[in-house]
Amino acid sequence: MTSRIHSPHTTCPHCKEEVYLDELVGGRCPLCGQSLEGAEEQSELFDDLLERSDLSWLVFQYFLYKRLENLGANPLQIMQLVSRYEEQLASGNEEDEPSEIMLDISMSIIDHLRLKTCHECKKRFLRGGKKKICGNIRLNDFQFAFFCPSCGQ
Repeated sequence: MTSRIHSPHTTCPHCKEEVYLDELVGGRCPLCGQSLEGAEEQSELFDDLLERSDLSWLVFQYFLYKRLENLGANPLQIMQLVSRYEEQLASGNEEDEPSEIMLDISMSIIDHLRLKTCHECKKRFLRGGKKKICGNIRLNDFQFAFFCPSCGQ
């Protein structure tokens, strides 16, 4: 038996039982046989919701989140990036899409010990600074970049 948590359902006004809309027999309750007046309206509303939900967008969000989380980005920053990206797409300005990203991540022990080169000023430094994920969402190209204490502010 499968779970029907997300299936559209209503409560029959006559027998007060929960009835799933796909079980209706000619618009009538399968338990008591009485007509359900609002059932057709609810099924139309559910169909509209299904048309608006974009499964491909949800899959994109999941895999982008998973990829950036595996690289070490903060989940809150990732969700803010995804919501900003969604707002930009909803506004309709395709040339303003934020395809370039830069997210802060924490340095590992090895990163603290090795000599790093600043991504902006190309100066070499050993202590301090920040590590970030830089890349392009459209190209799925992400790389790590280090910023010296003076450029990382």
